[in-house]
Amino acid sequence: MIQPGLIKVAIPGAAVALVATGSAAAIPSQHVQFDPSIASSSLQLSRDATISRDALRPPITVTSSTPSATPKPKASPTAKHLKKQAPIPKPTSAKTRAAEDLKATAPKITGTKYTTTDVNLWSLPLTGVLLDVLPKGTKVSVTGTVDGIWAQVVSDGKARWVKAQYLSATKPAASVVGAISQAACKSGSAMESGLTQDAIRVHRAICAMFPDISTYGGLRSGDSGSEHSSGRAVDIMINSSSEGQEIADWLKANYKKLGVSQLIWEQHIWTVQRSSEGWRAMEDRGGATANHMDHVHVSVYGNVGTV
Repeated sequence: MIQPGLIKVAIPGAAVALVATGSAAAIPSQHVQFDPSIASSSLQLSRDATISRDALRPPITVTSSTPSATPKPKASPTAKHLKKQAPIPKPTSAKTRAAEDLKATAPKITGTKYTTTDVNLWSLPLTGVLLDVLPKGTKVSVTGTVDGIWAQVVSDGKARWVKAQYLSATKPAASVVGAISQAACKSGSAMESGLTQDAIRVHRAICAMFPDISTYGGLRSGDSGSEHSSGRAVDIMINSSSEGQEIADWLKANYKKLGVSQLIWEQHIWTVQRSSEGWRAMEDRGGATANHMDHVHVSVYGNVGTV
């Protein structure tokens, strides 16, 4: 079916113009050839000429101010909480930290005192760590702070603690370590009956040094498990706490000459084996005598003294 319109047909030997009226006219024994260049139908053009689809697409135009430059990648956004994060502090040197610690813990010194015997130096009262043993006569700085039986002192710029009873405003006299008397005591041979030679040495030395002492305890055969049952102990009944401390200190200073192995006084114990620890606290035994508040207990080796 040929649509209405003007069609130019090439026929050998002649040119005929036909007006289509809706039907095609057959021309016998004649070959009809259409000229695509003059065809008016777009459908006929698409059939007679093969055209690439890419040729029909509009060209892609790329615009760039600097065609040779490579575009820079955009930086990833930073989280808001990271923007507000505080900077990490730089570590301080060991000297700076030590100075800050010293400044923070340095207590105020109010005066000085002397130790009346070898005294344990503690980091804290009751629950502290034993740091050192201060020899008798050591001058220490004090803060005036007292916690029960404990007094605060200053050592190496830091607050430390000692038993308040072992501090004195005056320097104690040097222990007597010269000639020790072994003359018989007025208490007589009854007290010395059953005692070892070292126990007798202790008894006679105290009699000469402290003549006001009149009551002693010696052999107690029924006291099983105690040095008293074997004659290796002496109890010295004191008249005052200060005298008891003086006796205990004197015996400690002369323990080798007298053969002393152990001392117990005011709920504290001192032994030759652990002499570097000074006086050590003992458990509460429930009474003045059991806690050795009214007497100094002396244990001896037997016969190793030199006087």
